[in-house]
Amino acid sequence: MAVASKKIPAPDRVAVKTALLSVSDKSGIVELARALAQKSVRLLSTGGTHKTLSEAGLDVTDVSEITGFPEIMDGRVKTLHPKVHGGLLSIRDDAEHQAAMEAHGISGIDLAVINLYPFEEVRAKGEDYPTTVENIDIGGPAMIRAAAKNHAYVTVITDPADYAALTDELSATGETSFAFRRAMAAKAYARTAAYDTAISGWFAEVLDMPMPKNRTIGGTLSEELRYGENPHQKAGFYLTGEQRPGVATAKLLQGKQLSYNNINDTDAAFELVAEFQIGLPACAIIKHANPCGVATAESLVEAYRRALACDSTSAFGGILAFNSELDEATAEEAVKLFTEVIIAPAVSEAAKAVIARKPNLRLLVTGALPDPRTPGLTAKTVAGGLLVQTRDNGMVEDLDLKVVTKRAPSEQELADMKFAFKVAKHVKSNAVVYAKDGQTVGIGAGQMSRVDSARIAAIKAEDAAKALGLEKPMTIGSAVASEAFLPFADGLLSAIAAGATSVIQPGGSMRDAEVIAAADEAGVAMVFTGMRHFRH
Repeated sequence: MAVASKKIPAPDRVAVKTALLSVSDKSGIVELARALAQKSVRLLSTGGTHKTLSEAGLDVTDVSEITGFPEIMDGRVKTLHPKVHGGLLSIRDDAEHQAAMEAHGISGIDLAVINLYPFEEVRAKGEDYPTTVENIDIGGPAMIRAAAKNHAYVTVITDPADYAALTDELSATGETSFAFRRAMAAKAYARTAAYDTAISGWFAEVLDMPMPKNRTIGGTLSEELRYGENPHQKAGFYLTGEQRPGVATAKLLQGKQLSYNNINDTDAAFELVAEFQIGLPACAIIKHANPCGVATAESLVEAYRRALACDSTSAFGGILAFNSELDEATAEEAVKLFTEVIIAPAVSEAAKAVIARKPNLRLLVTGALPDPRTPGLTAKTVAGGLLVQTRDNGMVEDLDLKVVTKRAPSEQELADMKFAFKVAKHVKSNAVVYAKDGQTVGIGAGQMSRVDSARIAAIKAEDAAKALGLEKPMTIGSAVASEAFLPFADGLLSAIAAGATSVIQPGGSMRDAEVIAAADEAGVAMVFTGMRHFRH
């Protein structure tokens, strides 16, 4: 049964006479306390915050003096007391509440400045289990929620970034407005929700429960974006706290603000190029979350040239991702193309100078590559629900590849197969990828028919050959990858017609035998991976 309200209207302006300050992040707290003291606000505090304020010469009362009970159990118990929560929760205009306060010696608390134990930071550092548990704040969230519930009378501040707004609010009369108190209450509940989300997410990881009964996903607004996928859509970029190298953790060295589409495409590009962790330099060029060219080479600049050769038309206005330090030679080539974003784990000083000639070009540096094998979660919304799954961290190197045709692939064909399958994992389904000598030579993405994906990739390869002045498309002698099984032989036959001599696919179709027979008839080598990489 819902709790009934007494319908007491909230006052607009409320004077701040007593403030409770209890913070883990002490940045700016001394300055705020001084500003409050200048307004003759009585200061209450706890533990480390009390020590910090006292050492700064401020007149501050320890909460234990108010409660008549000492801080115990290593600070676990200090504010969980009726004299604290009564002071935060009492309705000042309710006679029964006022009588209870007088009967029990409870004084009102008008302002609560509280931030929480750094659980998210401790979790991100990978501290041991006991340390992480000890950094789960209890008293802080309880006080925040109490103060936020009673925002009709109490102002709650949970973010040091709001200290200036608070002092501005108090500057004239020492009062806060209802609009300000309500806005801060909303922010407070969002903060405790995100905090609890981090804790529950950590427990799910520790207990190996990727799909617990209740799943929440929290984030902190990094920046409000100009718009979403289209100008009529609102958008913001929220950080979840996952310490995975990528667009969320990258440093923007130059360029305009990233757009919604930039962020989405840059993430796709960097996750793809990170598949090539060890060995040769690699480049991936992404447009609308699909690769239009991927390549490895002995040098980064050559990898870029080879990736661009796959589909230089689609690369216009795309995203460039590199798996190693961006050097001057590569930067010189990259700025010849209109590009939205360049992302790399590192950038040389000479390369920075080259990119600086294009001031609107966004340049991101991440410091490292994400590990494709690292588990994690992905999520997307549907009407009335949230689809959550574990990250696709399958790697072709870890699979037991099964040769199913009479002819086994050559060593070069096998290398090209693996390369093509890595790329196909990052292409929207249905996906067909042709590769040769560590370079994509044709990509077909997102078609309803796998045959159409194979044909489109072949057409793009023919167009690329014309652009490069080649007599024949580079799909001649290539390996072809399908991210899901070939349901019929027609997709295979289209790939063979384009010149592919080897095929890699998951297998598992009811017509596998028919597809294998067609490959044998054409003298094509084919392997099954046993793993699908749908991407929608």
